Amino acid sequence: MADPPLALLAELTHRCPLACPYCSNPTELVAKGAELDTATWARLFREAADLGVLQLHLSGGEPAARHDLADLVRAAREAGLYTNLITSGIGLTGARLAALEAAGLDHVQLSVQGVTAEVSDRIGGYRGGFERKMQVAAEIARLGLPLTLNAVMHRDNLDDLPATIDLAERLGARRIEVACVQFQGWALVNRARLQPTPAQVERAKAVVRAAQERLRGRLVIDFVPPDYHSDYPKPCMNGWGSTGLNIAPDGTVLPCHAAQTIPGLSFENATVTPLARIWHEGAAFNAFRGTGWMPEPCRSCARREIDFGGCRCQAMAILGDARAPDPVCRKTQGRAALDALLAAEAGHEGAFVYRRA
Repeated sequence: MADPPLALLAELTHRCPLACPYCSNPTELVAKGAELDTATWARLFREAADLGVLQLHLSGGEPAARHDLADLVRAAREAGLYTNLITSGIGLTGARLAALEAAGLDHVQLSVQGVTAEVSDRIGGYRGGFERKMQVAAEIARLGLPLTLNAVMHRDNLDDLPATIDLAERLGARRIEVACVQFQGWALVNRARLQPTPAQVERAKAVVRAAQERLRGRLVIDFVPPDYHSDYPKPCMNGWGSTGLNIAPDGTVLPCHAAQTIPGLSFENATVTPLARIWHEGAAFNAFRGTGWMPEPCRSCARREIDFGGCRCQAMAILGDARAPDPVCRKTQGRAALDALLAAEAGHEGAFVYRRA
C-alpha cells in the first residue's frame, strides 16, 4: 500500500483575470458551472486530512475568483490542514486578506510576471496588474502573513533575475521560488517563444548560487531550472503517486497537474469515489507508481529512485509515449529528439499567444 500523501493541490477554479502565455492549466478549462461547491470542498478537505495530508495548496486559475474563499480556508483549518493560498493577487484587498487570515490562512504565495509594470503587465496580459500585486504584497506584510514570491521565469524575463530576487527582499518575502516555465498545458503553445537560451540558463544558475550564499538565513531561494537544459530529469511529484495529489475544479483527482494529457489513463472523481480509495487503488495513481513500470535504461539505472524516470507528461509531450524515459535524460535515446526540438525552436520570435478564457 502506498504511503499517505503529504500535500493536496486544490484547484478551486480555472477562472483567472490574467492571460499568461505560460499557463500550465489544461487547454480545455473547467467551466464555472462545473466547479465543486463549498460543502463538497469542505468534505474533501476532511477526507484529505483523514488520509494523511498535512498541507493544502489553494490554487486555480485565481482562487480569489471564488466568493467563498474565506469559507474554504475556514473549512481547511477545521480539518487541521496547513493552508497556502497560491494567487496572482488580483481580486484580493486588505479586507479580504484580513478575512482570510481570520479564517485561518497560514501562508500566501504571490506570483509575479516581472519586476516592472511594463514587463509584468505585458506578460500577464492585464493592465495595472503589477500595481495591484504590489498593493497586495504590502497588505500581506501589514498583516504579518508569511509570503513566498513565485517568479515564473522564461526568455523574456530571466535576465531580470537579480532584480527579481531584490524585489522579494523588498517585499519582505521569506522565500522566493524561481520557477522556470514547465511546458505543459497552454505553455506548449508558446514553447518556442518562451524557451530561454543556454547562456541565460547558465547565468541564472550562477545568480541563484551567489544569492543563496549572500541571503542565507534571510531569504530561501528555490530554483526550478528549465527541464530541457538539464542533463537529468527531476523527479515528477517526487515520484508519481508518492507524495501529493491534485483535485481539479470539477472534482477529478489527478496524480499530477498535467496527467490528463496522457491518453489511456482513467481518472476518478472525488464526488463519486472516496479520496482514500482513489489514492490507494486508483488505476491512474498506480500506472507509474514506484519503479516496476520502468523500461530500460531506467530500470537498471542507479538514479531510478532519485528521479523515478522523470516526468511522464514530458515524455508524452515530446516523444508521444508516456512510458518512455524522460527525454531530458542524456542516457536515453529520447534526448536526441529533445535536442533536435531545441535546435529547431532556438531564437523563435513573434508575439505571445495569450490565454483568454
